Amino acid sequence: MSNLCISSVFDLKADFINHEGDVKDLLKEIPDEFVKLVVTSPPYNIGKTYEKKIKIEDYVKQQEEIIIECVRVLDKSGSICWQIGNFINKSEIIPLDILIFPIFHKLGLHLRNRIVWQFGHGLHASKRFSGRYEVILWFTKTNDYVFNLDSIRIPQKYPGKKYFKGPRKGELSGNPLGKNPSDIWDIPNVKANHVEKTTHPCQFPVELVERLVLSLTNPGDWVFDPFMGVGTSAIAALIHGRKAIGAEIIHEYSRLATKRVHDAELGKLRIRPKERPVYDPKYKGIYLPPINIQLNKSGQAPLFEKRGVYKTGGKK
Repeated sequence: MSNLCISSVFDLKADFINHEGDVKDLLKEIPDEFVKLVVTSPPYNIGKTYEKKIKIEDYVKQQEEIIIECVRVLDKSGSICWQIGNFINKSEIIPLDILIFPIFHKLGLHLRNRIVWQFGHGLHASKRFSGRYEVILWFTKTNDYVFNLDSIRIPQKYPGKKYFKGPRKGELSGNPLGKNPSDIWDIPNVKANHVEKTTHPCQFPVELVERLVLSLTNPGDWVFDPFMGVGTSAIAALIHGRKAIGAEIIHEYSRLATKRVHDAELGKLRIRPKERPVYDPKYKGIYLPPINIQLNKSGQAPLFEKRGVYKTGGKK
């Protein structure tokens, strides 16, 4: 029996709201300033099975309608992360983030980062360089927003490096908790041999959304995905004690989202661990194997267990 409260309709008591249907109908039920994080990867208008290819002007208009409502339901200290790629028309690419940015700007949101998500695998091009990146536009509603850097630090390149002169001689020159991951993220995308692969053709890796959930929300916050697919954003949220809400129009994907959450609750869902480095054919060591995750409603799990004291040395 499930310990999570999973609902197909908007319910304040739920842990996971999985609305099968048009996100516009779900948005009508969500109160103003209700969610702390909106994170999604909308259709790219490239003719996948879950979308109908339309004129680019109409596509942008459709996106604007959803974005306006997402801003309405976003908490004043919340964030929106719109992950998007390129629209391709007759072998010409149009970067969708360039077309989408003016919508957020017009609504008064603040762009904090244009995060480049790079990955090593994808379709091979013959008349241009093969595309190996997509973009996450991270906006905040105000200048007072949640940002938990310590929860997403990555290992320092030189962890034991110390200042060799000056007033801080002998002290660690880098934060012992790890370094800022920067705005270029090298995270494998979900392809055929990826442990998280389902039937969805354009699936988020859990690690990508995890980094956003941990840095931009606190335990107990609501995470909303208006184009939820197979529920990766919900899994990333629930793993770390957040609540999840999303919409999906395809029955198969909506069903898979619920199944993946149930599997995670039972400890049967396998994911790629975020501590595992990107594959390097020259590396002769042993890589961390996939892990089975167990949903934990007690709070977030930081990348490093030990906490340390770190002096910035500069003015705040």
